[in-house]
Amino acid sequence: MPLLISRLASAAVVIFGVLVLVFLLIHLVPGDPVEVMLGESAQAADREALRQSLGLDQPLLSQFMTYLGNIARFDLGISLHSKRPISDILLERLPATLELALAALLVAVLVAFPLGVMAAVKKDSAWDHGAMAVSLVGVSIPNFLMGPILILVFAVWLGWFPVSGRDGLASLVLPAITLGTAMAAILSRMVRATLLEVLGEDYIRTARAKGLGPGAVIWRHALRNALLPVITLLGLQLGALLAGAVITEAVFSWPGIGQLVIEAIQRRDYPVVQACVLLISITYVLVNTLTDMAYGWFDPRIRMGGAG
Repeated sequence: MPLLISRLASAAVVIFGVLVLVFLLIHLVPGDPVEVMLGESAQAADREALRQSLGLDQPLLSQFMTYLGNIARFDLGISLHSKRPISDILLERLPATLELALAALLVAVLVAFPLGVMAAVKKDSAWDHGAMAVSLVGVSIPNFLMGPILILVFAVWLGWFPVSGRDGLASLVLPAITLGTAMAAILSRMVRATLLEVLGEDYIRTARAKGLGPGAVIWRHALRNALLPVITLLGLQLGALLAGAVITEAVFSWPGIGQLVIEAIQRRDYPVVQACVLLISITYVLVNTLTDMAYGWFDPRIRMGGAG
C-alpha cells in the first residue's frame, strides 16, 4: 500500500506539471495567439471575440484556474474549426489510435521475443549476429521512412494492402508494422541482454543438471525471471507509441489522435492541439505509472523496499 500511494503521488505531481505546461502552450506561441489563429488580415472585432471566447482577456492566474476547473469537468473547450466539443472529437479518434498502438505492440512482441531468445541461446553465432543486425536496421529506420517504403513495396508494387485509411484489418497491417518495428528492435536487445544474464545463474545450471530440456529451461525458468526489465521497457515503449503514432498516422492517413494533431496544426485550431497534447502526455504518464506499479508487484523486493 505505501508503494501504491507513493507511485500515485508521484504521478499526480507529474500530471500537474503536464497541465501547467499544456496551459502555457497557447501562451508560448510567438506573437499574439489570436492573430496566429486568425491571421493578420482578420478584423479587430473577430480577434477580440476569439480572445474573449478563449478567455485570453482575463489575467493569467484567472485563466489557469478556469482551465483547471474545465479539466476537472472534462471540458476541453470547443474546436475553432468544427465548432464541436473537443472531448467528442477526441472520443471519436481515440479508438483508432488505441487500435494501432495495441497492434504495433503485438507486432513488437511477436518479433522481439523470438529474435531476443534466439540471439541469447546462440550467443556469438551467425543467428546472434543476424538477429542483432535485424534489430539495428529496425532502430535505424525512422517511421517517416519505413512507412513510405512499406507502402511502395506492399501496397503499390505488390498490391497486398491498402495504401492508406482505416478500412478493415488489411489497412492496419502496414501502420502496425511501421510503428512496431522500432519497438521490436529495442525490445529484442533487452530480451537478449536480460536472458544472457539469467542463463548464468546457479538455478539454471541446477535445472539443466536435473535433466530438463533446453526448451523447458529457457521458457519456464530463464525467460520468466528475465521478464522484469522487459516489462518496464514495454510500458515505456507503449507510452512512446502514442507519440510515434503522430508520424505514422500522418503517413498512412490513419484517423487517430496523431492525425488529428496534424490537422489541427494545419487549421490553426490551437484548442484542439492543446487537448491532444494533454491527452497524449497524461496517457504516457499513466502508462508509465502502471508499469512501475506492475514492476513492484512482480518483484517482491521492490514491494518490501517501498514498505520500508
